[in-house]
This record gives sequence, C-alpha cells and structure tokens, in this order.
Amino acid sequence: MLWMGRERFEELVGDALDRIPSELTRLMDNVVIFVEDEPPVGGPELLGLYEGTPLTERGEWYAGVLPDRITVYRNPTLRMCASEDEVVREVAVTVAHEIGHHFGIPDERLHELGYG
Repeated sequence: MLWMGRERFEELVGDALDRIPSELTRLMDNVVIFVEDEPPVGGPELLGLYEGTPLTERGEWYAGVLPDRITVYRNPTLRMCASEDEVVREVAVTVAHEIGHHFGIPDERLHELGYG
C-alpha cells in the first residue's frame, strides 16, 4: 500500500475541491466534506460516500436538517494507487463524483462522464 499522511491526503481533497468550477460550488448548499481513513466496517471498499438529500430532491420541507455529508476514504484510495500522481487523480475523480451526487446525478451518469 502506498503511504501518504493524513495531512497530505486532506490537502489533495482541498485541491480537488478548488478545481470544481465556482459556478457549481456556489450552488452547493448545506454540505460538509470529511476525510476518514476507512469506510464503515462490513461494507464495500468505498473511495467516497455521499449521505444526504440531493439538491434535486429538496422541497419546501427541507429546513433545519443536518448538513449532507461527503466522506473521502484515505486508505482504500492509497491501496488502489501506485503513485502520488494516481492518488491526486483518484481523489479529484472521487470528490467530483460525490459532489455530483449532491446535485442529484446518479452513478450511471457519473460513470458515463468519466467520474468513477
């Protein structure tokens, strides 16, 4: 497994966020982004996870709720990458993929667009 400290990995996640066009980030609403070492035990080997209510499904009822949560998982990413350049690329794809879910884009479409 490739080794990369948590601080450097978090920096890559921040860099990936900075590459999302500002036209999109301005539309993001009530969402936070976390880095965790591992996905939930017993589940699939995820690189990222979106939990929440996509913008496309929010209605008048949507008020006073906890923020949506995007989590990027460090160790699964490092296990699948052979170099830091691969980690940079995979983190960028994962962040864009999970933000896509925040905008209501399904997995199938994100895969067609090249985001995982």
